[in-house]
Amino acid sequence: MNIDQPLRLLGGLTPAQFMKRHWQRKPLLVRQAFADFKAPLSRSELVSLAAQEEVESRLVIREEPGRTPWRLRSGPFERRALPAFAKPGWTLLVQGVDLHVQSVADLLAGFRFVPAARLDDLMISYATDQGGVGPHFDSYDVFLLQAQGRRRWRIGRQKALQLRDDTPLKILANFEPEAEYVLEPGDMLYLPPRYAHDGIAEGECMTYSVGFRAPKRDEVARDLMQRLGEQADEVMDDQLYKDPDQAATASPGAIPAALHNFAQDALQRLLEDPSRWQRALGESLSEPKPQVWFQPGEEGLPLEGVVLDRRSRMMYDATHIYLNGESWRASGADARLMRTLADQRSLSAQQLAKSSQGAKDLLKDWCAAGWLLRKTP
Repeated sequence: MNIDQPLRLLGGLTPAQFMKRHWQRKPLLVRQAFADFKAPLSRSELVSLAAQEEVESRLVIREEPGRTPWRLRSGPFERRALPAFAKPGWTLLVQGVDLHVQSVADLLAGFRFVPAARLDDLMISYATDQGGVGPHFDSYDVFLLQAQGRRRWRIGRQKALQLRDDTPLKILANFEPEAEYVLEPGDMLYLPPRYAHDGIAEGECMTYSVGFRAPKRDEVARDLMQRLGEQADEVMDDQLYKDPDQAATASPGAIPAALHNFAQDALQRLLEDPSRWQRALGESLSEPKPQVWFQPGEEGLPLEGVVLDRRSRMMYDATHIYLNGESWRASGADARLMRTLADQRSLSAQQLAKSSQGAKDLLKDWCAAGWLLRKTP
């Protein structure tokens, strides 16, 4: 993607301008970001998706005054378990629709000016009239694309983040909106993290939320330490702790300083090579969603070219290629080829023909695993 090319998706801004002016800073409203937009998924198709075990879904119902204001249930949902479509005030949230529907996954191509490591998923929110999930804030960047109908959004920079204690949802106790917009099909609203918002359906509507995850520091640390621990036998010797100079002690409960030093040295040896934790990070970021699994693919390498399965997560750094939680060292022409695949999510027949035998063998393995698919015209 040319990051200096103005995009209708961004209201005429270039990706470079958007990232500098708005990303993690302030909202952006774009009228007709997707001109003449036609939702790729119908209401009935979304409801069918919510009935599947491997699909994460939630049902939010706004109650009448005087009752608990919101109710929350988790799916899967058979159609008969949902309220009538004529009943106002309820919302069906279906997570990770891009993992299950190719036409929905294709929408994400427009957002590839943001690192793939940040992409979470595309969620679809279907609501009947007056449906919504209440005023809240998210801890991630989100693009709210109106797919069908109309939704009224109230947004604001929120200082008071206290939550209500009478509902199972994380709803702000004292929401203070600063702006209000009505979005129609094709309109899009970008919101930075922790920007409070409340969306109410005006009639039946459907909204697509493209979310970009922001991992917490403690989560990253825990995952990296676990993965580094699994690498320990690759980089550590089996030296035993020795203490020939240990004197008799009258305080046997005290941990010896020498043992502290031994443990510290072990950790430093594990972390002294940056490529180890970088490899662990790449494997973590490219790990597929927990509910994702792949069907075995075809043997051999398609002559027409290859494309990454929509569920595959592929990234790279200076020394490694990462795909679906696994890593490979790469350099030279092979590394350039794999980085092209990660950036463009496909390789042409000409690119395959010029690749080395080693690269072809690896691509064949990925095809057999179902991670790569035959490229169609």
